[in-house]
Formats: sequence, C-alpha cells, structure tokens
Amino acid sequence: MTLERGFAEFLTHLGIEKNSSIQTVKSYREDITQALEFLRTHSRKDSLEARDWNTRSLRAFLAWLHEQGYAKTTIARRLAATRTFGKFLCRQGTLASNPAEALRSPRLNKTLPHFLTVDDIRKLLASPPAHSPFGRRDRAMLETLYSAGLRVSELCGLNLPDADLSDGVLVIRGKGKKERLALLGDQAMIALKTWLADRKELLASVGAVGEAIFLNKSGGRLTTRSVGRLLVKHLQRAGLDPRTTPHTLRHSFATHLLDNGADIRGVQELLGHKSLTTTQVYTHVTTTRMQQSYHKAHPRA
Repeated sequence: MTLERGFAEFLTHLGIEKNSSIQTVKSYREDITQALEFLRTHSRKDSLEARDWNTRSLRAFLAWLHEQGYAKTTIARRLAATRTFGKFLCRQGTLASNPAEALRSPRLNKTLPHFLTVDDIRKLLASPPAHSPFGRRDRAMLETLYSAGLRVSELCGLNLPDADLSDGVLVIRGKGKKERLALLGDQAMIALKTWLADRKELLASVGAVGEAIFLNKSGGRLTTRSVGRLLVKHLQRAGLDPRTTPHTLRHSFATHLLDNGADIRGVQELLGHKSLTTTQVYTHVTTTRMQQSYHKAHPRA
C-alpha cells in the first residue's frame, strides 16, 4: 500500500471511527501532507511506499523544519502527527514498527497563558454599544465567552436548543464532539435574552431561518474568524492589549475562578478538559501572580 493511500485511510479513520472534529482532521491533514511532500521532494518520487516512512527520513524532515525557522511548538505538533500516523500504519499492518517513536520532541519553553484582569474584562464587556442590535449581539457574545469559558468554535456552534436561559445552562459540544454543561452568570443571561429578541427581528427582516444563536447581518451563523475580527474592534474601543484573542477570555475565566477559590476539579469540568494537567497551568498563573505581589509588597522580600 502506498503512503498516500494509507494517509487517505487515516483521515477517514479520524473523521468516522474516532469522530474527531473538523479542526482536528484539518490539522492532521496539514501536518502530514507537509511531511509527505518533503519525502517526495527528497526521494524524487511521485508516489511513496511504506518503507519511505522511516526514522531517517522523518529526522531529516524535522531538521528541515528547524532550518526553515518553524517554531518549536509547530515542530512538536508535526512530530506528534507523524507519531499518530505511524501508529495507525502499524495497526493496519503496513509497518512493523513506528519510526517516529525514536524521535525526540523539541524542548518547549513554558509560557503562561495571557489573560485579562477583572477590570479589563469589565471595560471589554462595556465596549459594544447598547443602542445597536449588533452591539447587543457583540455584548452577548463576549459575555457568553467569558461567563461560560467557551472556546470560540463552541460559541459559534451554539444553537437555540442548547441554551436553557431559565437555569443559566448551555449544552456545549466540545473537542471530539463530547458534550458538557456550561454555566452562565446573570449578566450573560440578560445579554443573551436581549440579543435573542434582536435575533428574531433580524431573521424576520432578512427572511432567513436557522437555529444558530449568534448570527451575522445576513442571518447566517457567525464564524470563528468573524468573532476574532469583532473582538479586535472592541479591544481597540476599550484600549486593551491587542494580543487578546477569543481564547484569552477562556484563560481569564479559568484564572479568575481559581483566584477566587474555585476547586480545580470543578474548573476542569467547566472547561471540558480531559486531563487535570491541562487545567493545572492556571494554578501556575495564580501562583506567579501571588509571588509577584509578595515580592512587591513584603518589606523583607
């Protein structure tokens, strides 16, 4: 079997058997396509065989990524993708062993997630104009992102049946299409109820139908890219850090909960993290801030 055919079967396996998200399949497609193109170029072959997927060729691919100036995080992701693909080929009987297992991932610099302070969050949430229907939509959008700690893809995927505004609960379909419950605060519920009234009028005015909660001016579902652009606009209005992304609101959600004494297991559930290790990065954020405050305030520090 050619590697190209094996790759096609791998993507089918991800999408159908593993029920991976569209974004996950897209990431694997991009990562492994680049590796296959590198192997074809350097072997001068139009089609690759299983024996071309070996430790030596993959090591050369990683070295090339370093030479091209790719970030360590990107190289680590490419290597993880080749490992997963190699594991699949082994299970299929195409390879006897996984050649990527012998390769070392680059040592990553530990970086703490960027987040906004509570005051910054207040400024951002107050930025969308309350006199405009789309200003009210943006306020509901930002309130929901922060109040529920959502990923931007989860926000854009919200449908009317997913929201129970009487109890302040959302049904979220997260990574791997796993469902979880997210909670809304009072301000988020008020903002959402206000926008849903505007939403009804918008759909009637453009003659559209649909279940998506957050809509564009044509009545279509708001995209993740559109949310990012809208956030940039409101960051500028509020005079806040331009590095802020929709995911920053999720980081801020987790950091503020832990700052105020929330149980880390509860935060893990609300974020939809499979592993507690993923959530623990936020404890490092709060610890670092505590140390900074200590050294700044203590006379003998």
